[in-house]
Amino acid sequence: MQRELEFDHVGFITPDEKGEERLIAPTRVWVTEYHTHPFRVEWLRYEPDSPVTGPVRNRPHVAFRVPDLQAASQGLKVLLEPFDVGFAVVAFFESVDGAVIELMQYKNG
Repeated sequence: MQRELEFDHVGFITPDEKGEERLIAPTRVWVTEYHTHPFRVEWLRYEPDSPVTGPVRNRPHVAFRVPDLQAASQGLKVLLEPFDVGFAVVAFFESVDGAVIELMQYKNG
């Protein structure tokens, strides 16, 4: 299946604060602004009470912007159901070879 994907960022887990962070309430994770990082790196720091478990919490991910989240996720194993982060609806999946993939459907193009 051909997917319409546009690279957005890569995410790495850290126990340390990495400068300006904002809390993503549904997942209880602090994230940095990958839009301003020269290499589009997002640092993620989970709160102890975060409901996120498994590969999303323990492994890095690569994120892609997609025009249609439902269509782009066909055939992928769901790790974290879609949720709203304000500027986009995002969800996490696992590829057939075990990679953690974030798909992002931006609200304003």
